[in-house]
Amino acid sequence: MSSKQDTLYSSPLGSVSSFKFDQSVVNVFPDMIQRSVPGYQTIISAIGLLAERYAQEQSVCYDLGCSLGAASLSMRHQITAKDCKIIAVDNSEAMVQQFNTNILQDTASIEVECLCADIRDIVIENASVVVLNFTLQFIPIEDRQAFLQKIYRGLLPGGILILSEKLKFDDSRQQELQIELHHAFKKSQGYSDLEISQKRSALENVLLAETFAAHQQRLNHVGFSSTEVWFQYFNFASMIALK
Repeated sequence: MSSKQDTLYSSPLGSVSSFKFDQSVVNVFPDMIQRSVPGYQTIISAIGLLAERYAQEQSVCYDLGCSLGAASLSMRHQITAKDCKIIAVDNSEAMVQQFNTNILQDTASIEVECLCADIRDIVIENASVVVLNFTLQFIPIEDRQAFLQKIYRGLLPGGILILSEKLKFDDSRQQELQIELHHAFKKSQGYSDLEISQKRSALENVLLAETFAAHQQRLNHVGFSSTEVWFQYFNFASMIALK
């Protein structure tokens, strides 16, 4: 898929609508995510390495909130376990359609099934790896514990959850600093102040960030024996939770 430049918020909008993963976003998503999320490609590459280590024979690896399938493809090219399958899920029909096109152009042999559905409704079973790559932050906070409990129950012993999220900080000085650093990053990627401001307005009340402590406490509560941050770049982090 050839990536178009993200200019969705480059012109003044009289009213900024809530962010949606529609066709307009799909058209520019690879460019948008690379220029908006610090360290994104590093995280994607590491997901493949982690899947290579933790994928078990005759198990399923889940990519929940898969968007265009970057994490799925990374896993697909690294997994060596026999008879392993990837199930990728997203509730955006436009994302899923493009994902399926991307899979047809891919050369790896591991089976990938892509479903258009609400990830909260998916049955998780026989899982060795579950990926939530900047996905949980779009689920209502009150639904997160039950959803993570379902994932934990569906994971095999020795299974792993990879959870990447935008973080917030209890200390107001840290919160302000991290936001400023993220904006500086986006400006370094060519986004204007107008684009940054309008995108932030679009994501307000859609992307609901939490502190690392909140994530860790919830994951421990549902049963994960250990949760740690393995990567952080400003207010974006990726965590590993072990069963």
